[in-house]
Amino acid sequence: MASTRRPYNFSAGPAVLPEAVLRLAAEEMLDWHGCGMGVMEMSHRGREFISIAERAEADVRELLAVPPQFRILFMQGGGLGENAIVPLNLSRGERIDVVVTGSWSKKSAKEAARYCDVGIAASNEADHHTTLPAPASWQLRAGTRYVHLCSNETIDGVEFQELPDLKALGCDAPLVIDCSSHVLSRPIDWSRVGLAFAGAQKNIGPAGLTLVFVREDLLGHALAICPSAFDYKTVADHGSMYNTPPTYAIYIAGLVFQWIKAQGGVAALEARNIAKARLLYDAIDRSEFYANRVAPNCRSRMNVPFFLRDESLNEAFLAAARERGLLQLKGHKSVGGMRASLYNAMPLEGVQALVDHLNDFARRHG
Repeated sequence: MASTRRPYNFSAGPAVLPEAVLRLAAEEMLDWHGCGMGVMEMSHRGREFISIAERAEADVRELLAVPPQFRILFMQGGGLGENAIVPLNLSRGERIDVVVTGSWSKKSAKEAARYCDVGIAASNEADHHTTLPAPASWQLRAGTRYVHLCSNETIDGVEFQELPDLKALGCDAPLVIDCSSHVLSRPIDWSRVGLAFAGAQKNIGPAGLTLVFVREDLLGHALAICPSAFDYKTVADHGSMYNTPPTYAIYIAGLVFQWIKAQGGVAALEARNIAKARLLYDAIDRSEFYANRVAPNCRSRMNVPFFLRDESLNEAFLAAARERGLLQLKGHKSVGGMRASLYNAMPLEGVQALVDHLNDFARRHG
């Protein structure tokens, strides 16, 4: 009898969602909890959707242990949008510092320069984004309004295993983190963060929703040119309902939060993620057929780029992977090679299936 298993989707985003969430959403598509409407048909100000949004916010606050002095905003625009929205709200048109560790933080620095004076506090570009500059080496400027870093670089596969303590570096500015591709995969040390943002389409839900966690004292400083729908204080004051939010994406995110709680929470998923990443990295490192170029102490648990030493075999590798039901393994166009994203919804069995493919392909072509 043919297998009915769904393929394993290693896409970097939009990415795999828990199958249980997809099935529940399908069941509720036409009629949510007997109200006679699907979620996509609801008014965002109606009691039905307000209950969905309030539970989603409460659940993500609980999962990430978000302190009460942080507001949680449901916004639109994705990570690229936040690269503009953050400086519009926090820079006051003055100076900010960016730690460049890969493709996304480079984009953050470039976009912020449209609104303020951007300093590059540190960069790993000389190492081809395969290491992380030690915080003690960062050149932080006096009077900087905030320090920006991407805590997990989706394309380049580097991840901060610990967030820097800016106060220990003599800097009183808030730390802003783009945690889009590893949010909810590990805890966040909120004592070191002023603002965190995350596009939903990697580890939370469908594209269209962006979560912003912002400390209350950072509200109310938006530049005059900031659109009202992107002013964090306006969004916070209206409970993320100032304009119509991405309602269906919030609903799916809420189901994912409930799924994470049922799995044992972030701590349980972090243990799984460590095991998944170790399984794949060990297979790559043991083989002379494949290579991962990131320094071991900087490797991402979520996004694993790797290369065939004989890159003429790339298309054959991908074709054989598709035959096994292993999808979306082609690397980003800017770096080439392969990339496997091991988000929360990717089971250990999927990573084992990929490792089996790595080993079999190497035996046949090595």
